[in-house]
Amino acid sequence: MQNLSAVQFKNDFVKNFKGDESGDLSPRQTPGVFYSKAIPTPVKKPTLLAWSEELANELGIEQPQDQKDVDILGGNLVTTTMHPYAACYAGHQFGNWAGQLGDGRAITLAELKTQAGKSYELQLKGAGPTPYSRRADGRAVLRSSIREYLMSEAMHYLGVPTTRALSLVSTGDRVMRDMFYDGNAEYEPGAIVMRVAPSFLRFGNFEILAARNEIENLRKLVDWTINLYYPYITGEDKIITWYKEIMERTAKLMVEWLRVGFVHGVMNTDNMSILGLTIDYGPYSFVDDYDPNFTPNTTDLPGRRYAFGKQSSVAKWNLGCLGGAIAPLFENTEELVNVLNGYDDFFWMQFYTMMGNKLGLDELRPEDITMIGEFEKVLRMVKPDMTIFYQLLMDVPAEIENEQAVVTHFAESFYKEPTPEQVEALYTLIKRYADRIKLNTTTREESQETMRKANPRFILRNYLLHQSIEELEKGDNTLFEKLQQAMKDPYSKRFDEFFAKRPGWASQKAGCSMLSCSS
Repeated sequence: MQNLSAVQFKNDFVKNFKGDESGDLSPRQTPGVFYSKAIPTPVKKPTLLAWSEELANELGIEQPQDQKDVDILGGNLVTTTMHPYAACYAGHQFGNWAGQLGDGRAITLAELKTQAGKSYELQLKGAGPTPYSRRADGRAVLRSSIREYLMSEAMHYLGVPTTRALSLVSTGDRVMRDMFYDGNAEYEPGAIVMRVAPSFLRFGNFEILAARNEIENLRKLVDWTINLYYPYITGEDKIITWYKEIMERTAKLMVEWLRVGFVHGVMNTDNMSILGLTIDYGPYSFVDDYDPNFTPNTTDLPGRRYAFGKQSSVAKWNLGCLGGAIAPLFENTEELVNVLNGYDDFFWMQFYTMMGNKLGLDELRPEDITMIGEFEKVLRMVKPDMTIFYQLLMDVPAEIENEQAVVTHFAESFYKEPTPEQVEALYTLIKRYADRIKLNTTTREESQETMRKANPRFILRNYLLHQSIEELEKGDNTLFEKLQQAMKDPYSKRFDEFFAKRPGWASQKAGCSMLSCSS
């Protein structure tokens, strides 16, 4: 273990690719380069608010004991082996080509190689302007930084592929933000998160090169990405094999999001990881009352392009954009089209396997597919709390007496009293499910254990995040600390003080139900 300030960092990306080394932070187009040098802009008073000890141990880094290390986390100090930069990329935003985007408020400091031989990029979010900030200030506010820090780590403990967060630092500066783009801007406390991932490369890194017809640069980035992050992929057909693996990783990620009820909120191609990780936590949410049409992002209204139930199809669309970006490296696009056409079969295979685990089935039988479809139909109709419903499903009696028994059993998950039609549909479904469970070749205890591993009991609900943010802004970190502990053990009953539906007051409160892209 060593202090952050003593680490000898690597800078493989900037050594291998051409960048704009001027250090000029003025907004501009940067054709022909992969990144632009960007030194973090110092802040008034960086103060450590949170530290991921588990991630730090994996990286071999000691928790900061002096201001020098905190200054690194706050962007006030760059060590001699760091080479800070902002990456240049493009993207499709809400289905439309947006052209050059790039890291507008993220600055990658360097790469760290652990004793285990793994390499990680360390990136500050909110550390000031870059050439890709456009008209923005490159800063982040405390509320969005708390959300990013906590959710990055929460998703890790849920078992969902994700970028991580090492630290949360308050800056001592105030940042002007218009939370809902409605003309009501106000000053908020600023903060910076140190994000950690093997790579922050996105689909958009490849899209920008294709759009600018920089084919040699495109080929170089593809080869480098495969060699470094997919070293087991070799041979003359390695690019199509790589694309297929990205397709599969992305499909699996979508299934994981659906398993835990996560809604990303802004699945633009510049927010899609080339490694199949959850990346860029903005206006995200978990589903409370089950609704495939739910989106937490005010910017996504009224089209709801990125709604909970549409995420898998959007992922396929985004994969099509990536396929289009790397198409110049192929003589024809037939192979790429074939891979993309295989997405649906692969996704549904993964999805039904996941649902089989959520339901505690010993194996997936043909008739189970129909039953899973019925669960989707009835949950849409009744709209119970998704997390609580699946927890209650674990303990459904083997013999279902009558409709009232089913209503009583699931009452804790209802946001509204179910109608007679809904009660009948739920009763019919649960009776069918109970009969199916009896056919398992495994014991009921083994079935329940499978369900416990697939269904989280604790999720970081938006209202809990909002409460912790309000308290932390007032100097009280009690709830914030509790949430940090609870998110590390989301499948147990240890933190059942949080096992509750979203309260009524949170349904319409800003920051609890809907957020904007600036959140």
